[in-house]
Amino acid sequence: MHSSHVTSGALGCQGLELVEACAVESVRLLERNLTPHGILAASVTPAAEARSYDRIFGRDAAICVLGMLDSGSALLREGAIASLDALAELQAENGQIPKYVDPKSGDADFWYLGCIDATLWWLIAVQHARRHDFMPGLDARWSRQEERALNWLACQEHQRFFLLQQNEASDWADIMPRSGFVLYTNALWHRVKQLYRLPRLDETRYHFNHLFHPFSRDLPEYRRARLLGHYVRQRGPSRDLYLSFVNLSFFGEEGDVFGNLLAILCGLAGDSMAQQIVKSLDHAGVADPYPVRVTCEPIAPDDALWRAYMARHQQNVEYQYHNGGIWPFVGGFWVMALARLGKRQRAWAELETLAYVNSLDGWRFTEWFHGKTLRPMGMAGQSWNAATFLMARRALRHGFQL
Repeated sequence: MHSSHVTSGALGCQGLELVEACAVESVRLLERNLTPHGILAASVTPAAEARSYDRIFGRDAAICVLGMLDSGSALLREGAIASLDALAELQAENGQIPKYVDPKSGDADFWYLGCIDATLWWLIAVQHARRHDFMPGLDARWSRQEERALNWLACQEHQRFFLLQQNEASDWADIMPRSGFVLYTNALWHRVKQLYRLPRLDETRYHFNHLFHPFSRDLPEYRRARLLGHYVRQRGPSRDLYLSFVNLSFFGEEGDVFGNLLAILCGLAGDSMAQQIVKSLDHAGVADPYPVRVTCEPIAPDDALWRAYMARHQQNVEYQYHNGGIWPFVGGFWVMALARLGKRQRAWAELETLAYVNSLDGWRFTEWFHGKTLRPMGMAGQSWNAATFLMARRALRHGFQL
């Protein structure tokens, strides 16, 4: 099924049945992947155990919390709180939330160069849990850990740009060379600042838009910001997408789909920019045939941004993994972005296609697919596929706010 085959926002009976079946299967998968300590990244299999997917990942679990709390399942609501607790209990002394925790050994991992987005997603999920207010004591439950997490993030913030800085391969795209100021990370930082009423929010938004899309006539006053924008403008004409990252004299033009969608969902892209983003992503065909390929143009081995580690195990070569693979969980954010922009018919059509993708191979909930051949790859029973499908469905039915 190609997304272009579905044209009506008011889905036919067959389409509605598939969407509702996927909702049921999503809840079942999440309940199967739930442990007393929280939600695992994927179903327990020998392959998952070999690759440590049988752990509670900071970013995965926090994203799952957003869907689990709205699932209608009391078991999943309780599991959401357990997930947040497990990550809080093994928080580093400096405030960082782990990349993952192992419920069996009680060990925490923080990745090679650090994992910045686990802390961001955890804070967003904590606030989401509070908005549901279904359990007494949530107002103060994680207050000490929140304070430490916010302090750790503040230490990563540039004191003139008011954007977070990071090493490469230090967020969800952990085999990609994005470094310096990263689009995806700073979209989340803006949302955290909104939720926690942190200072310098306006400056964060201002520099976000000038740094990641430096094509405006309104040049920033800060001379170092003007220089960074100058390096970009020297390389060519204005683009309709935000850059994936900006470092001193180099930057990412591959088209980070997830980062651009989060810029819409976190309120950073104005209406005109948001419409341009969707148009540009459509032009690149990122949702054809499945939602959604995570880069518009993969980084090739002859590109200046190519890193030797991207070829390790032949995992992150072109159209694979983070370098142009199709990730159904990001497809959920694609549907939510379309819904936010009022493109409801299109969003319903993409939701049906997303349900179909999750249903393949007997509701395998495949982690990712090859961006060209559509070969299913990665782990089966991926929890965040299920959670973001539930989030996208809710966004179309009742609205959804990160």
